[in-house]
Amino acid sequence: MTIDVARSVKKMFVDGKWIESESGQLFDADSPATGEIIAQVPKGTRADAQRAVEAAHKARSAMAKLKGFERSKRLHRVAEAIEKRSDELARLLTLDQGKPLKAEAVGEVAEAAEYFRIAAEDLKRLEGRVLPSASPTKLVLARHYPRGVYGIITPWNWPLTMAAELIAPALAAGNTVVWTPASSTSVISVALMECIAEADFPAGVVNLVTGPGAEVGDEVAGHPLVDGVGFVGSTETGASVAKRAAGKHVMLELGGNGPQVVFADADIGRAVEGAIVGCYLCAGQSCTAGERILVEEPIRDEFVARLADAARALRLGDPFADDTTLGPLNNEGVAAKMDQHVADALKHGAKLVLGGERAKGFPTRLYYHATILDGVEPDMRVSREETFGP
Repeated sequence: MTIDVARSVKKMFVDGKWIESESGQLFDADSPATGEIIAQVPKGTRADAQRAVEAAHKARSAMAKLKGFERSKRLHRVAEAIEKRSDELARLLTLDQGKPLKAEAVGEVAEAAEYFRIAAEDLKRLEGRVLPSASPTKLVLARHYPRGVYGIITPWNWPLTMAAELIAPALAAGNTVVWTPASSTSVISVALMECIAEADFPAGVVNLVTGPGAEVGDEVAGHPLVDGVGFVGSTETGASVAKRAAGKHVMLELGGNGPQVVFADADIGRAVEGAIVGCYLCAGQSCTAGERILVEEPIRDEFVARLADAARALRLGDPFADDTTLGPLNNEGVAAKMDQHVADALKHGAKLVLGGERAKGFPTRLYYHATILDGVEPDMRVSREETFGP
């Protein structure tokens, strides 16, 4: 996929308009798949975030005038816009994030559209309640009201679905939104915002501010006009967001280091299939990834051998190729952490069964072989910390 960078200077979306940052600064968006600069994106500032929050706050009254079925129609329009551009969005997702086009990106685009359709239909079934009354002549009714402005802060591993799962229900419930996506997948985020803009919500209802999360995300989370915050990302950053958003309604979907447990009476073939998906989907860059596998001793050797055979069958390669099932990591920070965790495990006695290093011969150094370590002890970093890699 060739990108003309000269014509790929992106903009933010604030108060119904596509705008530049007040600073006038841009940052390069480079592809983990090709290493090429694919666009330039506004480097938003705290002032940009403040302007977006103020626009969302002002737009609450216009949003309140949109009754449920009108909001539903607009959410369906977003889904239709995504579906109309599905091929383009899938290719752009692969270019910007790195995940394999056919094996993963196509499905994520479809899933994002479905999130907007689900929200569009769910809002038609928002129910109130009739509460017991102390007076026989009075009827007590309870109904739902929008909270107001929601700050949405999303990650780079699933840049479409993680955004859709927060933005769509927020809009369905009548809230307004300020969205700050991860910098390393800003290009696909702008494309999703283009689809949302086609739905013709009132100006200021949905706003997109790109830039460093430590600046724009932090400003949105702590802004006094923001009523709620939805965040998906690392546990460390989530703790910071929760602190900044103290007193607001906060939804956090954070990292994990969860184990898969395989008992001696398990169907080993099916357990291996589950482990392959759990460990290597999105190159292991998922908060629900199978970071550790705990196997009962009687079947340990057989399980490790069969898992290694299945992992060897994964195809690491050009994410645009139809047969690729394992793409590059999204950024150098994740690749470096893989290096560190593998090195620490081997230093302290773990056995390298497969992989354990970056692959050579690719456009970037972000392609990493599927890796299996055996004999991992609880005090090793790979056991104590989330690796977020394959």
